[in-house]
Amino acid sequence: MCGRYSITVPTEALIERFEAVPSPQVPRSEPRYNAAPSQNLPVLLNNGTRQIEYLRWGLIPHWSKDTSTAYKMINARAETLTSKPSYREPLRKRRCLVLADGFYEWQKTGKTKTPMRMTLKSGEPFAFAGLWENWHDPESDLVVRTFTIITGKPNEVVAPIHDRMPIILLPKNEKIWLDNDAGEEAWENILQPYPADLMMAYPVSARVNATTNDDPSLIERAS
Repeated sequence: MCGRYSITVPTEALIERFEAVPSPQVPRSEPRYNAAPSQNLPVLLNNGTRQIEYLRWGLIPHWSKDTSTAYKMINARAETLTSKPSYREPLRKRRCLVLADGFYEWQKTGKTKTPMRMTLKSGEPFAFAGLWENWHDPESDLVVRTFTIITGKPNEVVAPIHDRMPIILLPKNEKIWLDNDAGEEAWENILQPYPADLMMAYPVSARVNATTNDDPSLIERAS
């Protein structure tokens, strides 16, 4: 499960890295050191615009009557994308890149849990493979756009910490994920663990446990 991540790099760096353009609604993104479910976070959709948009984390299927499924669907297992009704249509029609520069998992040692942050050794931003959805709120009559992060088997860096990890796409595969003509086989083939030799993990402050904490100290290595 991936229940918390970070996206702290400036908007200009995201634009350069992902060949993107900023959202006219939110021209500059605020750094998130503790991105959490229900927050609006930056993604690139498979609509050909390369525009950074802000969707709510926690997928709400278009047929849902309310938002109760959102927290349960912050992640989608790569192994069940074609078998679960909530994911089949988004896989075919609504894929996205979830922009990030690190993610957190909690390593169990006896009765204690140590928060760990995983990043690329280069420190560069990257993209999780994600799915997105439009949901019509019957009360407000507004359309709410939501997303989920796809998870899979861990690599050698994450495996000692957690039994799953978010799918980080190789840069060369990001365009395939957004390509509506690539097809399910091509999309499924790129949902692989990110190369472990390009990643690192380190302990961080337990302050990251509380979603109300969101400041640069959360990504610093704990002593």
